[in-house]
Amino acid sequence: MEPLTVGVPREIKPEEHRVAITPDGVRELLHAGATVLIEAGGGADSSITDDEYRRAGAEIVPTAAEVWERAGLVCKVKEPLAEEFAHFRQGLVLFTYLHLAAYPTVAEALVDGGVTAVAYETVQVEDGSLPLLAPMSEVAGRMSVQVGAHFLERHNGGRGVLLGGAPGVRPARVAVLGAGNVGWNAAWMAAGLEAEVHLLDKNIDRLRHVDQIQMGRIQTLASNRGAVERAVAEADLVIGAVLVPGGRAPVVVSEDMVRSMKPGAVVIDIAIDQGGCIETSHETTHADPVFERHGVVHYAVGNMPGAVPHTSTHALTNTTLPYLAELARLGAPAAVRADEALALGLNVAGGRIVNAAVAEALGTTAASLDEALPL
Repeated sequence: MEPLTVGVPREIKPEEHRVAITPDGVRELLHAGATVLIEAGGGADSSITDDEYRRAGAEIVPTAAEVWERAGLVCKVKEPLAEEFAHFRQGLVLFTYLHLAAYPTVAEALVDGGVTAVAYETVQVEDGSLPLLAPMSEVAGRMSVQVGAHFLERHNGGRGVLLGGAPGVRPARVAVLGAGNVGWNAAWMAAGLEAEVHLLDKNIDRLRHVDQIQMGRIQTLASNRGAVERAVAEADLVIGAVLVPGGRAPVVVSEDMVRSMKPGAVVIDIAIDQGGCIETSHETTHADPVFERHGVVHYAVGNMPGAVPHTSTHALTNTTLPYLAELARLGAPAAVRADEALALGLNVAGGRIVNAAVAEALGTTAASLDEALPL
């Protein structure tokens, strides 16, 4: 079959400044035989100009509607918003972050529209890792510490605590819940700023790995209810970094735990785009990022890496590009059958939910690959 035309529209989620491809990514797709359409100005917020895309071989088109209409494969960064649902059509392939467990209306629109939707966050390789979530997890984890340090400042509503303390003064205590890519990067950055860091996870092997690398600079704790209660109550900054691939994040910090925290402490719920792991959090935006509950400052921006789009766009394209090229070259049915990791990324096809974890989170039954995408 002829390679699919790849379309990249400008992101319209409030304060989402990333774009789904770089000029180098365009060149790779052209090498694979695809045509690439970029909406005019799509890369501007990531400091990538239309001329850079043109020099790489992309066609710049004036409107999002034209991108969606002409492309067989639309590549985005964030889940479609309601105003984009009108572009859905039978046979369209969508490749983006979806987080359908947290956005059931998006799932419903994809099913009703007959779209074949592959989600970055559920592409999973043999060792269980999530390669397309990893770069943004790393960015969000690293950002969470600088954001937490900012909101711990008194004039920003916090306790007035410097993460690294000062000679003769105890540093801030940081509790990181989850030792995956997000949590590990958050803990690493906090330790680098000389905070007192407690990293909690149920996976002892993961904690052992961290301990061997950090040699005691990060205190590792086996996660259970009692350990979480103590860590949260004692912390100046709590970073929630718990993930269930494709499913809703479990609530690990209850409202009672938040009540137990020090006045002016800060919680950052990085899992908010999968429903959140802190009971008192709700999604916020870069324009209005925090709110106060029980005297605790809550930060729960759903697209944290969107604040550093130049870094994020390049990091994301580095990992999505091989899968995007496969989808463009082979088409979705053949690509997901040829690559098991990509098959796990398939969330919606043939008017059905395909991924088991997503289906469970949405209260439905997953269709098999053969039912949803017959050859």
